[in-house]
Amino acid sequence: MTGMIVVRFIDTLCWVLSIAIIIRVILSWFSIRPDNPAAIIIYQITEPILAPLRRIIPSIGMIDITPMVAIVILWVVDMLIVSLLT
Repeated sequence: MTGMIVVRFIDTLCWVLSIAIIIRVILSWFSIRPDNPAAIIIYQITEPILAPLRRIIPSIGMIDITPMVAIVILWVVDMLIVSLLT
């Protein structure tokens, strides 16, 4: 029973973080004021995931592939943990 709660929590957390990263990418396409409360929350949620990856993954020209890599890592971690705990 407790294992299923942990699995559901991890699954939901990975899904929410993936959506937050996608929202951050979409926000980067528009000129959003830096003091926008929604943007601040999205940046606070995603920066702990994206910042370490940016130090490892180089940009390809003007394209930052870090968000895409982060989402793939989240999905892989989610699948591994769910498969191990179920």
